[in-house]
Amino acid sequence: MKKNTSFLPVKHGLHGDIYVPGDKSISHRAVMFGSLAKGKTVIENFLDGEDCLHTIEIFRKLGISIERSRSSVEINSEGFKSFQEPLTPLYLGNSGTTARLMPGILVALPCYTVIYGDPFLTVRPMDRVVTPLKQMGAQIDGRKNGNFLPLSIRGTTLTGIEYKLPVKSAQVKSAVLLAGLFAEGETTVIEKAKTRDHTENMLRAFGADIRVKENAIRVTNKNDLTACNVTVPGDISSAAFFMVAAAVVPNSRITLKNVGLNKTRSGILDVLLDMNATIHITNQRKISGELLGDVTVTYSHLKGTTIASELIPRLIDEIPIIALLATQAEGTTIIKDAEELRVKETDRINAVIDVLSTLGANIEEQKDGMIIHGKTSLTGGKIKSYSDHRIAMMGIIASLITEDIVTLDDTSSIAVSYPRFFEDLKSITNE
Repeated sequence: MKKNTSFLPVKHGLHGDIYVPGDKSISHRAVMFGSLAKGKTVIENFLDGEDCLHTIEIFRKLGISIERSRSSVEINSEGFKSFQEPLTPLYLGNSGTTARLMPGILVALPCYTVIYGDPFLTVRPMDRVVTPLKQMGAQIDGRKNGNFLPLSIRGTTLTGIEYKLPVKSAQVKSAVLLAGLFAEGETTVIEKAKTRDHTENMLRAFGADIRVKENAIRVTNKNDLTACNVTVPGDISSAAFFMVAAAVVPNSRITLKNVGLNKTRSGILDVLLDMNATIHITNQRKISGELLGDVTVTYSHLKGTTIASELIPRLIDEIPIIALLATQAEGTTIIKDAEELRVKETDRINAVIDVLSTLGANIEEQKDGMIIHGKTSLTGGKIKSYSDHRIAMMGIIASLITEDIVTLDDTSSIAVSYPRFFEDLKSITNE
């Protein structure tokens, strides 16, 4: 499904179990760290979405042997020192994670590289990564002094720094920590608020010299990375769409299996509970250093809430679907301190306002978020995806409860993070 696809509301509840695809953030990092490590790394439940496949192709171009069979990936590497200078520029597609993390590796390579992305990635800010890397001695140039892709990078000797993150961004944190693995001395990143910590967890698993104390993370170049196997938990950001579907479609009950429950990512669960959703979590366990479990959500009468401050980094990618959730809650929901949404795949604040307003929601745009007045009956209509996978999926989940047909201009972006979204949707609608 791609251009101008129409979706009908459902006539009954949603029921079933869903195994959501592997976590996108962890899949990216597993390929990166497995390529940097010496030995054989096997990744299970890898997300075979377009973004993560671009990351695999980049490391192949750097000379690393990577074999993939659907959601299983095998990496054989002699480590960082075996990387080769790529013959052509490295294409990132639409992957913001790859764009922000790769410079942290490339700045230390003894070679020259160029990275570039699609038109949407090309307008996303890169200075937030380039600035600290240049403080470490990196040689980076690019459009508007390295503020935007494409970037030109010539590897050099790096020196560790202490860097206080000016934005709540796990991507920026990770880029600096990656560069710190190859820098002389100690590199310290200090966060204002805790962001997703997959990089820290995985660096420990691969044997890096890393220490975490409260909001300060320190790494050195003392230890080379050693290969290990990784099992990727289900992506809570993908699961969030079906959690909300179950919460807003009457007579629904859906179980999301093997979902990642990392505390730095599970803000969506806190919001659902605060809004009076019925949630049960079972089968909790740790695999590859990450907590996961089965999450069952049942339809319930919802109430508004306020989402702000330190909660935002724990659910930044889920805000579009949370906004839809809020349209079905009694009272007012306020989302603030989320200005980071302005520089995602699109301006997600503007996109959410446009889509939900078109569908009949009572929603106000704010500089750093939005105010949603509920409960509102959604009507239907023609909406835009903004070439953003999370906006497209939000629009489709909204169509389950609209009074009329919803027509979406383009669904192709969904393949970025959730290639089998439509199969899983069909499995719970039984239509």
